[in-house]
Amino acid sequence: MKRYLSLAKNHFKLSRNINWMLMSVALVFLAIMSDAGLLTRSFTGLLSRIAYSIILAVSLQLVVGFLGELSLGHAGFMCVGAYIGCFTANYLHTVIDSKLLVLVIAMLVGAAVAMVFGFIIGLPALRLKGDYLAIVTLAFGEIVRNIFKNLEIFGGAMGLKTKIYKPSELFIIAFIVAIFTIIFIQNLIRSKHGRAITAIRDNEIAAKAMGINVTYYKLLVFIIAAAFAGVAGVIYGHFTTPLLYTFFSYNYSIEILVMVVLGGMGSIHGSILAAIAITVINFLLQNNLSGDLAALRLLVYALILIVVIIFNNAPALKGVRARFNIRSFIRRFSQRKVIRPSLRYDDSAEWNQIETKIRMDEILTADLPHNEIYTPDPREKED
Repeated sequence: MKRYLSLAKNHFKLSRNINWMLMSVALVFLAIMSDAGLLTRSFTGLLSRIAYSIILAVSLQLVVGFLGELSLGHAGFMCVGAYIGCFTANYLHTVIDSKLLVLVIAMLVGAAVAMVFGFIIGLPALRLKGDYLAIVTLAFGEIVRNIFKNLEIFGGAMGLKTKIYKPSELFIIAFIVAIFTIIFIQNLIRSKHGRAITAIRDNEIAAKAMGINVTYYKLLVFIIAAAFAGVAGVIYGHFTTPLLYTFFSYNYSIEILVMVVLGGMGSIHGSILAAIAITVINFLLQNNLSGDLAALRLLVYALILIVVIIFNNAPALKGVRARFNIRSFIRRFSQRKVIRPSLRYDDSAEWNQIETKIRMDEILTADLPHNEIYTPDPREKED
């Protein structure tokens, strides 16, 4: 038992798990406040939006940040999961009384369907890279939402009517799913599979030479990311009604990409913080800007993306990046201060305190005085 506890202690690091631990504490605190009636409906709705934004940002980080592929079709995966999952939920509500069970089944269905489409989109990723893959994923998102727009079974252009949940209940479920997403992707990245994924990002040819199955891992990443996007779509579908195709436009895919880039490539902590910041900014702008001024919201996203790209790539800002970032900030406060002992002049180990040591001012010589003549001892010859 002690052995397993010591192994768990060595493998568990607070800095690696601080994100979901803080989210868990915040969730408990917010749930208590919501139960006491201290949170408004608008604020709990914002918490639900923050939760599914975190799921989208962290899952896209797996594709863009860790695999190194540029995908602009994340809103398409979310659209597929939202429509299919909510359509299933509408049917299950007539059969099952438990709303929680219906929501869980709907999320599983949405994730499964999105996984199928993730596999389909992952196939071009085996041969396409960079801008070409971005164009394919962008076209996928536009095709999917236009298909649902013209299918009357899903409501057509008027949207799919869904049974929305109370924001005070939905944000708790959404945050639990977001915490599970973070834990799952963090453990995946720190496993041998995650090292293979990052190896493909760093050098695909070298990864193939080392025996890594590039085809398998590319498909795996797209399938996992699509599954979590489908789950986020189901949460969104139970947050608002009717479920309209216009929400899943390429602008929303770019918004999710902004969260990933703003938080830093390959940083899950950064993706969480960026998802929270972008969602709050979007909420404030929507509530305070109306009419023609609503177009400024997209301008704000563009400016944020431009500033972050310049900050992350400008050689002149290399020193600023090294000094002002989250990791250096955490390292600065987590390192223990080393208290050096003051010098003591009465140290018993000093050279002048030890009798067996030779005084430093003595002159050591092997020469004999000039008035003494060496005469050999006759007994030396006998010996």
